[in-house]
Amino acid sequence: MEQTYVMIKPDAVQRGLIGEIILRIERKGLKIKAMRMNVMDKTIAMEHYSEHSEKPFFNSLIEYVTSGPSVSMVVEGKNAISIMRSINGATNPVNALPGTIRGDFAVETGRNIVHASDSLEAAKREISIHFKNSEIIEYKKVDEAWLYE
Repeated sequence: MEQTYVMIKPDAVQRGLIGEIILRIERKGLKIKAMRMNVMDKTIAMEHYSEHSEKPFFNSLIEYVTSGPSVSMVVEGKNAISIMRSINGATNPVNALPGTIRGDFAVETGRNIVHASDSLEAAKREISIHFKNSEIIEYKKVDEAWLYE
């Protein structure tokens, strides 16, 4: 099974959307294997978003993601990366379809509610930044037989 990193960003936490977002993840059949709520440390945020370090929005991105509590998760399932990206919707909420998290709840790219890894390499890197292996729980869900052929 594939794993991905998902973050419910500070704007979603402040707007009371944690439960709604987790509900959508679980209803799709994905498994949450690790979860933590905290205010992200600036050093961790800079490592997480290191690929954007030379971009003009980098400092405001770091300020935003460390401005309040966020929820970090390891999510698992068949094609978890592409499924989570689809559930989230387009990065720019203007282009996000209704029924996606961003399409339903976001207005601007700078406050777009959620993050999910965009590739297997990114997922592995991001999971290792936010979680120790011992924090990722192995378990079998009772509905797995009904989700996968």
